Amino acid sequence: MAEQKTEPKKRKTSVAEFVNQVRTETSKVVWPTREETIRTAIFVFIMTLILSLFFLGIDSAFNAVVNFLLTLA
Repeated sequence: MAEQKTEPKKRKTSVAEFVNQVRTETSKVVWPTREETIRTAIFVFIMTLILSLFFLGIDSAFNAVVNFLLTLA
């Protein structure tokens, strides 16, 4: 018979201990500066604009192809 490995039972974390762990982990986070946040937001806006124009072009091309194919029928 195969021997089953059982994990040791984990003890429950108290609410106070959990809050302390969250505070400890949050203090380790390196928050971005205002300049980094603005630069990232501008980059996201520009990429969104570029992608929306790209998909507009693709959609228009497919629409033109479908309309051309429908005129043949």
